[in-house]
Amino acid sequence: MGDIHSTAIIDPAAKLGKNVRVGPYCVIEGPVSIGDGCHLMSHAVIAGNTSMGPGCVVYPFASIGHSPQDVKYKGEASRLEIGANTVFREHVTANPGTEGGGLVTRIGDNCLFLVGAHIAHDCIVGNNVILVNNATLGGHVIIEDFAVLGGLSAVHQFVRIGRHAMVGGMSGVEQDVIPFGSVMGERAKLSGLNIVGLKRRGFDRETIHRLRTAYRLLFAQEGTMVERLVDVQEMYGENLAVMDILRFMREQSSRGIVQPHAGHDD
Repeated sequence: MGDIHSTAIIDPAAKLGKNVRVGPYCVIEGPVSIGDGCHLMSHAVIAGNTSMGPGCVVYPFASIGHSPQDVKYKGEASRLEIGANTVFREHVTANPGTEGGGLVTRIGDNCLFLVGAHIAHDCIVGNNVILVNNATLGGHVIIEDFAVLGGLSAVHQFVRIGRHAMVGGMSGVEQDVIPFGSVMGERAKLSGLNIVGLKRRGFDRETIHRLRTAYRLLFAQEGTMVERLVDVQEMYGENLAVMDILRFMREQSSRGIVQPHAGHDD
């Protein structure tokens, strides 16, 4: 049996797992599904066709699952799917999908969304992603595993952020960020690789060295990008990390790839 405060309002259509804690003045509205061991602190609101995996924590005044902020949305049945052990701090907002994005927003496991972060409609957020205070995702954004977005950063709709990438605080990201990349600036530019993050996550020195060499080749001034992709493929085809960058750069995208400042060398 969970611990449900007497002031909480819970829709009869909602389903709560085992040992769910619901604090004072929380509202659970609609066919919400809350996994085992979740904790909703006071004044948290969960709405709509939202499913939340086990072990999630929702802090006061977070708004999870309300209608998309999209003028094209006309009330279609859409979903917000949240994995396990994800934390939503105060005033975080996360919206379900729209018809233009497959009617679903997905958030993975072990994510941390700090105060005021926003996950817009039709976003796909991987596992172990961190959004620092007031980081904002536009619609249809894809964030791969272990990416970190700094405080007050903003990601344009349809942009992709590769795994283990780092977005600096107060950066506006208008194009795709390669895996392991680090970007910063009012209009974000590639500043190199996320070396600190790679070391913290246990990448060995040889892998980091190969990534740095591949990075320099990919963003060199000589030749075309297609030619440089082929060269790196031939040189580092056995290196999974380097191949992940090439995979990302070859995938279809409407936004292009964030480039380094002219003359920058990681």
